[in-house]
Amino acid sequence: MNEKINVLGVNIDSFTAKEAMKETIAFLESEPVSVIDVVSVDALMQMNDLPELKEKMNEFDMILPGEKLILEAAEEPELPEEINMELYLKMFMRYLHKNHKRLYLLVESEEEGQEAFRYLQKAYSGVQLVGLAKVSAEGRADDMLVNAINGSEVDCVLSALSVPLQEDFIAKNRNLLDARVWIGVGKKIFSPRKPGFGQGKIAKYLLNHIFRREMEKNKLKMKS
Repeated sequence: MNEKINVLGVNIDSFTAKEAMKETIAFLESEPVSVIDVVSVDALMQMNDLPELKEKMNEFDMILPGEKLILEAAEEPELPEEINMELYLKMFMRYLHKNHKRLYLLVESEEEGQEAFRYLQKAYSGVQLVGLAKVSAEGRADDMLVNAINGSEVDCVLSALSVPLQEDFIAKNRNLLDARVWIGVGKKIFSPRKPGFGQGKIAKYLLNHIFRREMEKNKLKMKS
């Protein structure tokens, strides 16, 4: 049974990968568009400063933890043993591939678009990529993009955008989209990997440390 867990004011679903996939298949067979968002620690930290958008996020159909730390910090005793969102995303892409679903992809740069196209062609060639669009926070043309998506008769919109652009776009346009599922997976999923010292491990450690402190502060506020 699914249980919502409040993490910094965002209601996270505690599905296992298989449970999340079962829900997703049901969404793909129903209308109107269902919204799934896979959130990271960084996303939750940014949402702390955007209470109105956070409120709209909690109206999404499913919010999944993209990192193990999110639910670890919640310290809920009755969580499923395995909450593997990497496995969920693989299962999701395999389903699209096997059933020849029509996919529209949102990215922020041409480089990310090329990386995504190569990845899909190599791993999931059965997926019909019917459209790809670059979206930026500056000079957004939501109406044109919505028309392009709707004109492509898509089953799924896969959003690989940064926070909060990703959540803001779907919150404002979900009632206009003619698709079965919109899934936000974040900018990093298709970002080309660039070599560097520790691959940002120090920055990641600091972010996780700050996140844990915010969780502790939030728990103290709720108790007081």
